[in-house]
Order: sequence, then structure tokens, then C-alpha cells
Amino acid sequence: MIACQEKKPYWKIRPQKGWNPLDLLELWAYREVLWMLALRDIKLRYKQTALGVVWVILQPLLPGLIFAVIFGKFARLPSDGQPYLLFVFSGLIPWMLFSNMIQRSGGSLVTEARLITKVYFPRMLVPLASGVSVLVDFFVSMGLMFFLMVLYGVPLQPVLGLLPIFLLTAILLGAGIGLWLSALNVKYRDFMYALPFLVQVWMFATPVVYGMAVVPEKWRFLYSFNPMVGVVEGFRLCFLGKSSVGVEHIALSVGAALAFFILGSLYFRSVERGFADKL
Repeated sequence: MIACQEKKPYWKIRPQKGWNPLDLLELWAYREVLWMLALRDIKLRYKQTALGVVWVILQPLLPGLIFAVIFGKFARLPSDGQPYLLFVFSGLIPWMLFSNMIQRSGGSLVTEARLITKVYFPRMLVPLASGVSVLVDFFVSMGLMFFLMVLYGVPLQPVLGLLPIFLLTAILLGAGIGLWLSALNVKYRDFMYALPFLVQVWMFATPVVYGMAVVPEKWRFLYSFNPMVGVVEGFRLCFLGKSSVGVEHIALSVGAALAFFILGSLYFRSVERGFADKL
């Protein structure tokens, strides 16, 4: 008699289809990878530079000085009664945090292609780590802002305690858009070439070098649909105590930041299954 061979069970591993939910527990389990990637990015950025951390100070200071001369002295744009350098620098701080986050996150997956194709970990950690590394530049700029306030004799404002709200809004917005861009850049590599131009246009559509007060009253609500309007004016309010921002503008910015982060996370999860093949 021929013994019947028992069939062995087998599993077919297939990628999930559709929109995958955001697995926060998995992200938390791999949190050490996030800090490792962020720390490595910081070290590589300044390890072989001649000026090192001085670049972190010059990046916001030089544009601030140029804008102060061109728009403050020559164009004489209003600055709510504050020194124009402080006025523009308080807007540059959140804007540079946001723009650096989306630009660094946008190309992060392509940069880490070799790591992604060899080792498994939540792919979302790569653009998030690039965004976290930018916070070092932000805190140095914050220190420079406080130094300028002391230099100009501007006291700390009671509303400074609201700053974490606007900071969190900027981080969520930058992370959400960064997730979108990083996923799109895997499929369309030329997408990143247009990003610096779009960021530059977006900056001038945001009250960085001018105040919201120059925008006609009837257009302000429509203008505040730019989510960075509430963030920039919120920072200005916390530092200088004066701003044309209202509660409705802040609410729009916070709502947009949450929406961009949630939708960006869901989109990233839905397309990440094909990253290894395209990279």
C-alpha cells in the first residue's frame, strides 16, 4: 500500500488593498528607529561643514536682515509698531520650520532607498524622522529670537504660553504634507524639482514679510484658508503681543493641520506597499 502523504498547510502573503489604517502601536514599538534616523540626519548635516552649527543661525538671520532692509526700510511695509527685524523674524521661524520639514521629508524615501528595500520597519518613520531633525534648527532660531527681543528691549508677552499650540499645528501640517510629498516622490521623481518654487510662492502668499493687516478686511477669511496664516500670525502674537489674527483664523489652521496629517497618513499607508518595487 502506498501511504497517503499528508498535505502541509501553507500561507500566501499578499499586500493589503485599499486604505490601511494608521497603526500607532507599531510606530510606538519602532520609536527607537525614529530617533536613530533623526540623530543620524542631524549628524550628517553638520559633520563635514566648515561652520557647523553657525549655519543654523545664519539660515534665518540672513533672510531676516535682507527682508528687513528691502521691505522694512525701502518698501516701508507696516510692522504693527514693532522693529521690522523682530516682526519678520517672528514670521520666519515657523515658516522655516514648515518649509524645511516638507522639503526634507519629501525626498527622504528616495534617499533611504537601500535601507527600505533591505530591512522592514514602518516606512512612515523615514519622513517623520526627517521632520523631527528640523526641530534642532527651530530651537536654535527660537534662542536667537529671544536674544533679539532682549537686544531691542521687547519684554516677554503673557500670551507666550500659547506658543506650543501654534508649534504643534506647524509640526502636524508639515508632517502631513511631508507624508504626501514623500509618497508621491517615489512614483514621480521629478515632483521634487518643482517643490522649491512652490514653497517660495507659498511663502509670499503667507504673512511672513508683511502682516495680515495689509490684507483687506473682506478678503481675510478667504486668505486664512492658507493654513500657515494662522500659524505665522500666532507666533507673531506670542512673541510681540500684537497680531491681526482671530480665533476663526487659528481654528482654520488647526483644522487644516489635523486634516492634512490624517489624510496624508492614510494616503501614505495606502501606497507604501509598492515602495520597495519602485525604489
